[in-house]
Amino acid sequence: MIQQSKILIPNSALSTIYLRNSIFHNESWVCYLLDTAGQEEFSAMREQYMRSGEGFLLVFSITELSSFDEILKFHRQILRVKDREEFPMLMVGNKADLDYHRVVQVEEAQNRARRLKIPYIECSAKLRMNVDQAFHELVRIVRKFQLSERPPLELNYKKNKKKCCML
Repeated sequence: MIQQSKILIPNSALSTIYLRNSIFHNESWVCYLLDTAGQEEFSAMREQYMRSGEGFLLVFSITELSSFDEILKFHRQILRVKDREEFPMLMVGNKADLDYHRVVQVEEAQNRARRLKIPYIECSAKLRMNVDQAFHELVRIVRKFQLSERPPLELNYKKNKKKCCML
């Protein structure tokens, strides 16, 4: 089950926040998307969202080489802000319905995603093709990452076990 709503940021014609609710393995997930269309004046806002984000969709247009090149910058920025070598991300090639205008080939995008160590999916927001799948995949990646970051419960229990003495 996925629901979508759109929330506009006051006093901002260039950015939009989208909110998506999703159920994954009986857990409710809320995805906030900050769409700044790559505008540099939103870089401070981007970093604020990056600090609190648990996973990221790196979206580019398959019809614009410049947006594909921006993926590298955003990937590096996320890793820098998170101070990590890897973090949950999914690279998304949008506008798959415009294949006849394609300038970024599938193989080229897959190779870049492989080098960045993140999965790749193509979608069409216009046709709603693979959009839900992209969100589900990102939630799956985030959940897997969170579980790998947590020590197993049994080890955690033994570590925190306190000795007590009764007199």
